[in-house]
Amino acid sequence: MTGSRPRRLVGWLLLLVAVAVAGSFGWVQVSPASRIHTLEDVPGRPVALVLGAGLRPSGSPSLFLTRRLDAARRLYEDGKVRAVLVSGDSSRPGYDEPTAMRGWLVARGVPPSAVVRDFAGFDTHDTCVRARQVFGVDAAVVLTQDYHLRRALFSCTQAGIDAVGVSVSSSTDKPRNFVTYRLREGPAAVKAASDAALDTEPKHLGDYDPSVDEALAARH
Repeated sequence: MTGSRPRRLVGWLLLLVAVAVAGSFGWVQVSPASRIHTLEDVPGRPVALVLGAGLRPSGSPSLFLTRRLDAARRLYEDGKVRAVLVSGDSSRPGYDEPTAMRGWLVARGVPPSAVVRDFAGFDTHDTCVRARQVFGVDAAVVLTQDYHLRRALFSCTQAGIDAVGVSVSSSTDKPRNFVTYRLREGPAAVKAASDAALDTEPKHLGDYDPSVDEALAARH
C-alpha cells in the first residue's frame, strides 16, 4: 500500500502535465485558424513580418528562410504590403540573420528603404512583441512554414497585432527534419501559451524604433 501512493502521485502529475500540454497546444493551434490564407487571397496589410529560420554555413538564408523571404518579395511586388520587417538572431559574431535576410530581398529588387531589420528576434514570442512595441506594427502578414504558422499567428495576435498569415512550403529531402520540426511544436506551444498568459517580456525590448514608420511613409 505504501509503495502505491508515490506511483499514484506520479500518475496524477503526469496526467496534469498531459492536460496542460494538450490545453496549451489546443489554445495556440486552434484560435487563429481563420487567419490563414494563400499568397493569392491574403488581405493586404502594411507590413510583412518574416521570422528567422537559420543560415547556411556560407551565411546565406537557409532553404526554409528563403521560401519565407520569397513570399515577402511577392507580396511587396503585388502591392499587398508596403514594408518588410525581417526579424532574427544576431547574438553571436559572424551570425546575422536579419542582415542576410535584408540582403536577399534587396538583391531581388525590394528597395532597401522598404526592409527593416529586427536584430533581437530570438524566438517567435520576442519577434511578435518587439514588432508591436518596438516597431509599432499593428497589422501584418506573417510568413513562415505551415507547421509554425498558427503558433506565430497566436503570438502576434496576443501581442496586439492584427495578424493574418501565409504558410510557405515545408517540404524537405530530410525526413528526420520533417518529423523533428513538428514534434517540437508541442513544447513550443506550451511556451507560447505561457508567455502570453504571463505577458513575458522579450529578452531585449528597448526604445521605440521609427524604422517601420519611415519605410511605410516612403511608399504611400
